[in-house]
Amino acid sequence: MKYAVVGAGAMGLRYGLLLQEVAGKEVEFVEPTKESVDKIKAQGNVVYQSRDHEDRHPVPVKVFSPEEYEGNPDVWIFFMKQMQMEETLKRMAPHFKDHQVAVGAMNGMGHIEKLQSYFKDDKIIGGTAMIATILSDYGDVDFIGKSNSGASAYSNLSGVKTAETQEVMEDFQAANLNPTYSNNFMGTLLTKVFFNAVENSIATMFQARMGNLLSYDQFVPTIAKPLVDEAYDAAAAAGITLLETREEMLIQVDYVAREVVPLHFPSMYQDFVKNRPTEVDYINGWIADLAEEHGVAAPTQRFITGLVHLAEAMREFNPPVNQLEVK
Repeated sequence: MKYAVVGAGAMGLRYGLLLQEVAGKEVEFVEPTKESVDKIKAQGNVVYQSRDHEDRHPVPVKVFSPEEYEGNPDVWIFFMKQMQMEETLKRMAPHFKDHQVAVGAMNGMGHIEKLQSYFKDDKIIGGTAMIATILSDYGDVDFIGKSNSGASAYSNLSGVKTAETQEVMEDFQAANLNPTYSNNFMGTLLTKVFFNAVENSIATMFQARMGNLLSYDQFVPTIAKPLVDEAYDAAAAAGITLLETREEMLIQVDYVAREVVPLHFPSMYQDFVKNRPTEVDYINGWIADLAEEHGVAAPTQRFITGLVHLAEAMREFNPPVNQLEVK
């Protein structure tokens, strides 16, 4: 399989570099953000890769703007902010072909419906990635955690695993992305959304590392549990079954923050400290919309959405300190 990764941010670079350097696949990057393309080209068509802030080294890449790109990949992997998706797909549309597969493992919800405007359902693979990565700057990515750590999960939108999906899974396994597959499409996607509705939003508002949240010994029962309960109630009302129970989700919230990536700043925080809009409307806000659409309330999810937007507005008066900058 030949891959084109759309979006050379933290996760786009993580997937693309692992596929290229570990799995030995041909990978091209299509970057919709001009400043990012310019920076990577100015560096000599390399990106800098670190692991846990160490061993920073250059890796050659092929990077193009959507308008420059002339390739014909077998698989598109989309990694960008939900707010960028619609415009980027319009710019990429001339390059899409019927045989191509689209993988969307982005944060939040909203991108799958947009992909359906360009790809058939049996060509769309949705996914989630529990893989911590930081974009220190354009063209400068930091892999958090030991080599071959983290996990990812995927599902065909059509509900049927295809031969193409199997080949993608094999390539992802070779790239140390540790993939699993399920025919439960929405259950697969919502696993990450429900997790992020707790960890990302709360850590961002308090500008905290994920492990710091557990310094409050009542974090799981008084903060995480109401958010998880509302999310699961919304899913149940919508007829969606997740891959894990709500009790297992709470265990995961605690375990990942405590044992896996306690020093990690989530992606929402990374946007927050760089004065960019966050994706809270596509995570907590999406859950609140789902609940209300199906006749149940999610006041805590709605409240958290508002608080994150308030925190965004307060940056004008109390600028956040970017703790991503390693001294």
